[in-house]
Amino acid sequence: MDLFYDRTLLITGGTGSFGNAVLKRFLKSTIKEIRIFSRDELKQDDMRHFYQKEFPEYSDKIKFYIGDVRDIQSIRNAVHGVDFIFHAAALKQVPSCEFFPIEAVKTNVMGTENVLTAAIESGVKKVICLSTDKAAYPVNAMGTSKAMMEKVIVAKSRTISSDCTSICCTRYGNVMCSRGSVIPLFISQIKDGKDLTVTEPSMTRFIMSLEEAVELVVFAFQHGNSGDIMVQKAPACTIEVLAQAVKELFHADNKIKVIGIRHGEKMYETLLTNEECSHAIDMGDFYCVPCDKRDLNYDKYFKDGDIGRSSLREFNSNNTDLLTLTQVKEKLLTLQYIREEILGWENK
Repeated sequence: MDLFYDRTLLITGGTGSFGNAVLKRFLKSTIKEIRIFSRDELKQDDMRHFYQKEFPEYSDKIKFYIGDVRDIQSIRNAVHGVDFIFHAAALKQVPSCEFFPIEAVKTNVMGTENVLTAAIESGVKKVICLSTDKAAYPVNAMGTSKAMMEKVIVAKSRTISSDCTSICCTRYGNVMCSRGSVIPLFISQIKDGKDLTVTEPSMTRFIMSLEEAVELVVFAFQHGNSGDIMVQKAPACTIEVLAQAVKELFHADNKIKVIGIRHGEKMYETLLTNEECSHAIDMGDFYCVPCDKRDLNYDKYFKDGDIGRSSLREFNSNNTDLLTLTQVKEKLLTLQYIREEILGWENK
Protein backbone atom coordinates (compact mmCIF):
# COMPACT_ATOMS: atom_id res chain seq x y z
CA MET A 1 0.00 0.00 0.00
CA ASP A 2 1.30 3.44 -0.97
CA LEU A 3 1.10 5.49 2.22
CA PHE A 4 1.53 8.72 0.27
CA TYR A 5 -1.22 8.02 -2.29
CA ASP A 6 -3.38 11.12 -2.76
CA ARG A 7 -1.83 12.74 0.32
CA THR A 8 -0.45 16.23 0.94
CA LEU A 9 3.08 16.63 2.31
CA LEU A 10 4.49 19.84 3.78
CA ILE A 11 8.28 20.33 3.97
CA THR A 12 9.50 23.10 6.25
CA GLY A 13 12.82 24.54 5.12
CA GLY A 14 11.81 23.02 1.80
CA THR A 15 14.10 25.09 -0.42
CA GLY A 16 17.20 23.42 1.06
CA SER A 17 19.07 20.35 -0.11
CA PHE A 18 16.75 17.98 1.75
CA GLY A 19 13.62 19.54 0.27
CA ASN A 20 14.96 19.17 -3.25
CA ALA A 21 15.91 15.55 -2.56
CA VAL A 22 12.38 14.83 -1.31
CA LEU A 23 10.94 16.36 -4.48
CA LYS A 24 13.21 14.13 -6.56
CA ARG A 25 12.02 11.11 -4.54
CA PHE A 26 8.26 11.82 -4.54
CA LEU A 27 7.36 14.19 -7.37
CA LYS A 28 6.58 11.42 -9.88
CA SER A 29 4.83 9.26 -7.27
CA THR A 30 1.10 9.09 -6.49
CA ILE A 31 1.39 11.87 -3.91
CA LYS A 32 -1.20 14.58 -4.46
CA GLU A 33 0.63 17.71 -3.36
CA ILE A 34 3.98 18.79 -1.91
CA ARG A 35 4.09 22.12 -0.12
CA ILE A 36 7.40 23.95 0.17
CA PHE A 37 7.46 26.18 3.24
CA SER A 38 10.37 28.60 3.75
CA ARG A 39 11.18 32.24 4.30
CA ASP A 40 13.39 32.62 1.19
CA GLU A 41 11.30 33.93 -1.69
CA LEU A 42 14.22 33.93 -4.14
CA LYS A 43 15.01 30.24 -3.59
CA GLN A 44 11.30 29.46 -3.92
CA ASP A 45 11.15 31.32 -7.21
CA ASP A 46 14.26 29.52 -8.47
CA MET A 47 12.74 26.17 -7.51
CA ARG A 48 9.43 27.04 -9.14
CA HIS A 49 11.08 27.89 -12.47
CA PHE A 50 13.39 24.86 -12.35
CA TYR A 51 10.61 22.33 -11.80
CA GLN A 52 8.30 24.02 -14.30
CA LYS A 53 11.05 23.67 -16.90
CA GLU A 54 12.36 20.20 -16.02
CA PHE A 55 9.15 18.49 -14.87
CA PRO A 56 6.25 20.38 -16.49
CA GLU A 57 3.85 17.44 -16.20
CA TYR A 58 4.40 17.22 -12.42
CA SER A 59 5.19 20.80 -11.38
CA ASP A 60 1.55 21.57 -10.55
CA LYS A 61 1.91 19.23 -7.56
CA ILE A 62 4.32 21.69 -5.95
CA LYS A 63 2.89 24.60 -3.95
CA PHE A 64 5.00 27.30 -2.33
CA TYR A 65 4.32 29.03 0.98
CA ILE A 66 6.32 31.97 2.30
CA GLY A 67 6.64 31.85 6.07
CA ASP A 68 8.92 31.32 9.04
CA VAL A 69 8.72 28.56 11.65
CA ARG A 70 9.27 31.30 14.24
CA ASP A 71 5.83 32.68 13.29
CA ILE A 72 3.16 30.12 14.19
CA GLN A 73 0.47 31.92 12.21
CA SER A 74 2.44 31.54 8.99
CA ILE A 75 2.64 27.79 9.67
CA ARG A 76 -1.08 27.62 10.38
CA ASN A 77 -1.71 29.24 7.01
CA ALA A 78 0.33 26.53 5.27
CA VAL A 79 -0.71 23.44 7.22
CA HIS A 80 -4.44 23.41 6.50
CA GLY A 81 -5.31 20.18 4.68
CA VAL A 82 -1.84 18.68 5.16
CA ASP A 83 -1.55 14.97 5.94
CA PHE A 84 2.19 14.73 6.71
CA ILE A 85 5.04 17.10 7.59
CA PHE A 86 8.79 16.69 7.13
CA HIS A 87 10.24 19.35 9.43
CA ALA A 88 13.68 20.29 8.08
CA ALA A 89 13.80 24.05 8.81
CA ALA A 90 16.76 24.82 11.07
CA LEU A 91 19.84 26.91 11.70
CA LYS A 92 22.61 24.38 11.03
CA GLN A 93 25.93 26.21 10.81
CA VAL A 94 27.91 25.50 13.97
CA PRO A 95 30.06 28.69 14.04
CA SER A 96 27.08 30.95 13.28
CA CYS A 97 25.05 29.45 16.10
CA GLU A 98 28.02 29.90 18.46
CA PHE A 99 27.94 33.64 17.85
CA PHE A 100 24.14 33.92 17.76
CA PRO A 101 22.87 31.16 20.07
CA ILE A 102 19.51 32.76 20.80
CA GLU A 103 18.76 32.71 17.08
CA ALA A 104 19.37 28.94 17.09
CA VAL A 105 16.91 28.63 19.98
CA LYS A 106 14.27 30.70 18.17
CA THR A 107 14.41 28.56 15.02
CA ASN A 108 15.42 25.10 16.21
CA VAL A 109 13.53 24.95 19.51
CA MET A 110 10.65 27.43 19.40
CA GLY A 111 10.21 26.91 15.66
CA THR A 112 9.77 23.18 16.21
CA GLU A 113 7.27 23.85 19.01
CA ASN A 114 5.32 26.04 16.58
CA VAL A 115 5.34 23.42 13.83
CA LEU A 116 4.13 20.69 16.19
CA THR A 117 1.45 22.89 17.74
CA ALA A 118 0.09 23.90 14.32
CA ALA A 119 0.22 20.26 13.16
CA ILE A 120 -1.73 19.03 16.16
CA GLU A 121 -4.31 21.81 15.81
CA SER A 122 -4.87 20.89 12.16
CA GLY A 123 -4.97 17.13 12.68
CA VAL A 124 -1.84 16.34 10.69
CA LYS A 125 -1.42 12.58 10.80
CA LYS A 126 2.37 12.32 11.11
CA VAL A 127 5.32 14.69 11.59
CA ILE A 128 8.93 13.63 11.00
CA CYS A 129 11.47 16.06 12.48
CA LEU A 130 15.08 16.13 11.30
CA SER A 131 17.78 16.26 13.97
CA THR A 132 21.56 15.83 13.92
CA ASP A 133 24.35 13.83 15.51
CA LYS A 134 25.42 17.09 17.15
CA ALA A 135 22.39 16.77 19.46
CA ALA A 136 24.04 13.78 21.20
CA TYR A 137 26.47 14.96 23.90
CA PRO A 138 26.22 18.53 22.54
CA VAL A 139 29.10 20.92 23.09
CA ASN A 140 27.98 23.73 20.80
CA ALA A 141 24.92 25.98 20.52
CA MET A 142 23.62 24.30 17.38
CA GLY A 143 23.81 20.83 18.93
CA THR A 144 22.33 22.06 22.21
CA SER A 145 19.39 23.67 20.41
CA LYS A 146 18.82 20.47 18.44
CA ALA A 147 18.99 18.43 21.67
CA MET A 148 16.30 20.68 23.12
CA MET A 149 14.33 20.27 19.89
CA GLU A 150 14.40 16.50 20.45
CA LYS A 151 13.17 17.00 24.02
CA VAL A 152 10.26 19.09 22.72
CA ILE A 153 9.39 16.34 20.23
CA VAL A 154 9.45 13.57 22.85
CA ALA A 155 7.51 15.67 25.39
CA LYS A 156 4.82 16.48 22.80
CA SER A 157 4.52 12.82 21.90
CA ARG A 158 3.76 11.97 25.55
CA THR A 159 0.85 14.39 25.78
CA ILE A 160 -0.76 13.84 22.36
CA SER A 161 -2.43 10.61 21.28
CA SER A 162 -0.64 9.09 18.29
CA ASP A 163 -4.11 8.41 16.88
CA CYS A 164 -4.33 12.19 16.39
CA THR A 165 -0.80 13.22 15.44
CA SER A 166 2.23 10.94 15.52
CA ILE A 167 5.57 12.72 16.02
CA CYS A 168 8.86 11.03 15.19
CA CYS A 169 12.48 12.22 14.97
CA THR A 170 15.42 11.24 12.79
CA ARG A 171 19.03 11.87 13.72
CA TYR A 172 21.86 11.65 11.22
CA GLY A 173 25.37 12.84 10.46
CA ASN A 174 26.92 14.93 7.71
CA VAL A 175 25.03 14.83 4.42
CA MET A 176 27.52 14.86 1.55
CA CYS A 177 27.27 17.80 -0.85
CA SER A 178 24.38 19.41 0.99
CA ARG A 179 24.28 23.19 1.10
CA GLY A 180 27.07 24.53 3.31
CA SER A 181 28.89 21.18 3.55
CA VAL A 182 32.63 20.81 3.13
CA ILE A 183 32.80 18.82 -0.15
CA PRO A 184 31.52 21.67 -2.37
CA LEU A 185 34.05 23.89 -0.58
CA PHE A 186 36.88 21.48 -1.45
CA ILE A 187 35.76 21.42 -5.10
CA SER A 188 35.59 25.22 -5.22
CA GLN A 189 39.10 25.45 -3.75
CA ILE A 190 40.42 22.99 -6.34
CA LYS A 191 38.90 25.01 -9.17
CA ASP A 192 40.38 28.24 -7.79
CA GLY A 193 43.82 26.68 -7.35
CA LYS A 194 43.75 27.20 -3.58
CA ASP A 195 44.80 24.96 -0.71
CA LEU A 196 42.13 22.62 0.63
CA THR A 197 41.42 23.87 4.13
CA VAL A 198 41.07 21.11 6.72
CA THR A 199 40.29 21.91 10.34
CA GLU A 200 41.89 18.81 11.90
CA PRO A 201 43.00 15.82 9.77
CA SER A 202 42.09 13.12 12.32
CA MET A 203 38.61 14.51 12.98
CA THR A 204 35.95 11.94 12.06
CA ARG A 205 32.46 12.51 10.72
CA PHE A 206 29.54 10.28 9.77
CA ILE A 207 28.79 10.58 6.06
CA MET A 208 25.65 9.83 4.09
CA SER A 209 24.08 10.91 0.81
CA LEU A 210 20.99 13.07 0.46
CA GLU A 211 19.16 10.03 -0.87
CA GLU A 212 20.09 8.10 2.28
CA ALA A 213 18.86 11.01 4.41
CA VAL A 214 15.50 10.87 2.64
CA GLU A 215 15.32 7.09 3.03
CA LEU A 216 15.93 7.44 6.77
CA VAL A 217 13.00 9.85 6.99
CA VAL A 218 10.82 7.50 4.93
CA PHE A 219 11.85 4.56 7.15
CA ALA A 220 10.92 6.59 10.24
CA PHE A 221 7.62 7.50 8.59
CA GLN A 222 6.84 3.85 7.91
CA HIS A 223 8.16 2.21 11.08
CA GLY A 224 8.55 4.86 13.79
CA ASN A 225 6.15 5.22 16.68
CA SER A 226 5.34 8.55 18.24
CA GLY A 227 8.29 9.81 20.29
CA ASP A 228 10.85 7.53 18.63
CA ILE A 229 14.27 8.77 17.54
CA MET A 230 15.46 6.87 14.46
CA VAL A 231 19.16 6.61 13.57
CA GLN A 232 20.88 5.19 10.50
CA LYS A 233 23.94 2.95 10.98
CA ALA A 234 26.12 5.30 8.98
CA PRO A 235 29.81 4.86 8.18
CA ALA A 236 32.38 7.59 8.82
CA CYS A 237 35.76 8.80 7.65
CA THR A 238 38.44 11.25 8.71
CA ILE A 239 38.43 14.74 7.25
CA GLU A 240 41.90 14.10 5.84
CA VAL A 241 40.70 11.03 3.93
CA LEU A 242 37.70 12.96 2.64
CA ALA A 243 39.87 15.81 1.35
CA GLN A 244 42.34 13.39 -0.24
CA ALA A 245 39.50 11.50 -1.92
CA VAL A 246 38.16 14.68 -3.50
CA LYS A 247 41.67 15.61 -4.65
CA GLU A 248 42.22 12.26 -6.32
CA LEU A 249 38.84 12.21 -8.03
CA PHE A 250 39.64 15.58 -9.59
CA HIS A 251 43.29 14.62 -10.28
CA ALA A 252 44.27 17.77 -8.41
CA ASP A 253 47.61 18.60 -6.83
CA ASN A 254 46.37 21.30 -4.44
CA LYS A 255 47.96 21.15 -1.02
CA ILE A 256 45.97 20.36 2.12
CA LYS A 257 46.25 23.15 4.70
CA VAL A 258 45.38 22.52 8.35
CA ILE A 259 43.61 25.57 9.81
CA GLY A 260 42.55 24.27 13.24
CA ILE A 261 39.21 23.42 14.82
CA ARG A 262 36.48 26.05 14.43
CA HIS A 263 34.23 27.41 17.18
CA GLY A 264 32.10 24.65 18.70
CA GLU A 265 33.49 21.71 16.71
CA LYS A 266 34.06 18.24 18.15
CA MET A 267 36.72 15.72 17.20
CA TYR A 268 34.06 13.09 16.60
CA GLU A 269 30.27 12.98 16.54
CA THR A 270 27.84 10.65 18.31
CA LEU A 271 24.62 9.22 16.90
CA LEU A 272 23.63 7.23 19.99
CA THR A 273 24.68 8.14 23.51
CA ASN A 274 25.67 5.45 25.99
CA GLU A 275 22.49 6.20 27.93
CA GLU A 276 20.29 5.80 24.83
CA CYS A 277 22.01 2.53 23.99
CA SER A 278 20.59 0.99 27.18
CA HIS A 279 17.17 0.73 25.53
CA ALA A 280 17.86 1.23 21.81
CA ILE A 281 16.33 -1.29 19.42
CA ASP A 282 18.40 -2.74 16.56
CA MET A 283 16.32 -2.59 13.36
CA GLY A 284 18.87 -3.85 10.85
CA ASP A 285 20.27 -0.81 9.05
CA PHE A 286 18.81 1.48 11.68
CA TYR A 287 18.54 1.97 15.44
CA CYS A 288 15.40 3.12 17.20
CA VAL A 289 15.44 4.95 20.53
CA PRO A 290 11.85 4.57 21.80
CA CYS A 291 10.18 7.28 23.82
CA ASP A 292 10.49 6.96 27.59
CA LYS A 293 6.81 6.68 28.51
CA ARG A 294 7.28 6.97 32.30
CA ASP A 295 5.42 9.71 34.11
CA LEU A 296 6.68 11.90 36.95
CA ASN A 297 5.71 9.38 39.63
CA TYR A 298 9.09 7.71 40.09
CA ASP A 299 8.23 5.83 43.29
CA LYS A 300 6.96 2.76 41.46
CA TYR A 301 10.19 2.53 39.45
CA PHE A 302 12.28 2.38 42.61
CA LYS A 303 10.11 -0.52 43.78
CA ASP A 304 9.90 -2.33 40.44
CA GLY A 305 13.09 -1.51 38.58
CA ASP A 306 14.27 -2.88 35.25
CA ILE A 307 17.85 -4.13 35.46
CA GLY A 308 18.01 -5.29 31.85
CA ARG A 309 20.19 -3.39 29.43
CA SER A 310 21.15 -3.65 25.80
CA SER A 311 24.73 -4.73 25.10
CA LEU A 312 25.08 -1.81 22.68
CA ARG A 313 27.41 1.00 23.69
CA GLU A 314 27.85 4.57 22.43
CA PHE A 315 27.68 4.72 18.64
CA ASN A 316 30.01 7.41 17.34
CA SER A 317 32.10 8.30 14.29
CA ASN A 318 35.20 6.75 15.87
CA ASN A 319 33.75 3.29 16.55
CA THR A 320 31.57 2.89 13.46
CA ASP A 321 32.93 1.54 10.17
CA LEU A 322 35.72 3.91 9.12
CA LEU A 323 35.89 4.06 5.34
CA THR A 324 39.20 3.80 3.52
CA LEU A 325 40.32 6.26 0.86
CA THR A 326 39.11 3.92 -1.88
CA GLN A 327 35.75 3.41 -0.19
CA VAL A 328 35.22 7.15 0.22
CA LYS A 329 36.00 7.73 -3.46
CA GLU A 330 33.52 5.02 -4.41
CA LYS A 331 30.85 6.57 -2.19
CA LEU A 332 31.47 10.03 -3.63
CA LEU A 333 31.12 8.69 -7.17
CA THR A 334 27.60 7.51 -6.40
CA LEU A 335 26.58 11.19 -6.16
CA GLN A 336 25.33 12.85 -9.32
CA TYR A 337 26.70 16.19 -8.13
CA ILE A 338 30.22 14.78 -7.93
CA ARG A 339 30.01 13.08 -11.34
CA GLU A 340 28.79 16.28 -12.98
CA GLU A 341 31.48 18.38 -11.29
CA ILE A 342 34.21 15.97 -12.39
CA LEU A 343 32.91 15.95 -15.97
CA GLY A 344 32.81 19.74 -16.05
CA TRP A 345 36.33 19.92 -14.60
CA GLU A 346 37.73 17.46 -17.15
CA ASN A 347 36.05 19.30 -20.07
CA LYS A 348 37.08 22.80 -19.05
